[in-house]
Amino acid sequence: MKNQLELCNLCHRNCGVDRHAKQIGFCGMTDELRIARAALHFWEEPCISGTNGSGAVFFSGCSLRCIYCQNHEIANGNRGIAVSDERLSDIFLELQEQGAHNINLVTPGHYIPQIKEALLRAKEFGLSVPIVYNTGSYENPEALKTLEGLVDIYLPDFKYMDSKLAQAYSKAPDYPAVAQAAIAEMVRQTGPCRFEAEPGESLMTRGTMVRHLVLPGALDNSKQVLEYLYRTHGDRIYISLMNQYTPLNRIEAYPQLNRKVTEEEFEEVFSYLCDLGIENGYVQEGETAEESFIPSFDGEGVIAK
Repeated sequence: MKNQLELCNLCHRNCGVDRHAKQIGFCGMTDELRIARAALHFWEEPCISGTNGSGAVFFSGCSLRCIYCQNHEIANGNRGIAVSDERLSDIFLELQEQGAHNINLVTPGHYIPQIKEALLRAKEFGLSVPIVYNTGSYENPEALKTLEGLVDIYLPDFKYMDSKLAQAYSKAPDYPAVAQAAIAEMVRQTGPCRFEAEPGESLMTRGTMVRHLVLPGALDNSKQVLEYLYRTHGDRIYISLMNQYTPLNRIEAYPQLNRKVTEEEFEEVFSYLCDLGIENGYVQEGETAEESFIPSFDGEGVIAK
């Protein structure tokens, strides 16, 4: 673990800083493991949240700089409580005891070595629910390979096929190629999606489900993402088409993003999804952009009671 953090290349930024020596990477973090929230989460896809909730652990920092990020409070590294690897493993076990259907690692890529150690320890002490790796997909496939056998479900975003949008909105012009390689590695590890029936619900136990958030005025980008995913991975993956884009006050310099996706825009993308023949997946319906998908990053569940 120490060597990986001394010349950090865990994400595709490859900034090479010595995080073990408390240098700060592009992600905004040193080697200090920081968490903003660890609690049951009910706003994921139905097969992830189920009725009991997903055991979501929100990590501080991020390797992307998405200007519309709903979790920007923690993505910029300004929120979070420092914990040890041992405490992280205990958090996993506590969430399982609360009835979580899975452990949901939210934006974990810059902490892969620590998370791996925590998972191995927790499994020794009885952790048995599926592990979900929830990511923006700006990942290094070689780093993902170190998680093989530990992660059961990958839940990546595929944000852009348009490199100009990727640069403008996330400061990552190479995002399309990086995300393609990362998702290919995820699918290789998990294989086709598997589900387990429980009373009144079907829970995902293994596989890769790729999310795509439709952005206002970026319909061609959405169509290209969907076409690529289905052409490349077919029915081996599930696709989640998201309608929850919410404009934020801090992006006034981007007028094209200062509005919600219209009903007509989302319907056009959804129709394209249907025309492609995509059947495995989820589509957000109704006024989802009116709902709050942003929990309070108040440290709930992080400090031992």
